[in-house]
Amino acid sequence: MFNIIERYINNMSVDDIRNFATAKDINLSDDELTFTYNFVKKNYRDFLKNPKVFDIRRYKNNYSEENFNKISKVWNEYYNRYSSYL
Repeated sequence: MFNIIERYINNMSVDDIRNFATAKDINLSDDELTFTYNFVKKNYRDFLKNPKVFDIRRYKNNYSEENFNKISKVWNEYYNRYSSYL
C-alpha cells in the first residue's frame, strides 16, 4: 500500500492539491497552497510511519482561520475513515 501512496505523492502536482481543496470548499491562497504542497511532499513518509503523532494544530498559523477550520474538518474526516489502514 505504501508504494501506491509513494507513487501518487511523487506524481502529485500543485494543481492536484488545489483541485482537492476546491472540491472540499477550501480556497487556498497561493502561500497556503505552496505550504501544503511542500509539506505533503516532504512529510508524507513520517506521517505514514506514525500517524498518531501528527498534530494538525501545529500548522494553524500557515492558514487563514477559515481555511484552517475547514482543513481540520477534512483532516479529521479522512483520519477517522482511513487511520486503521495505516
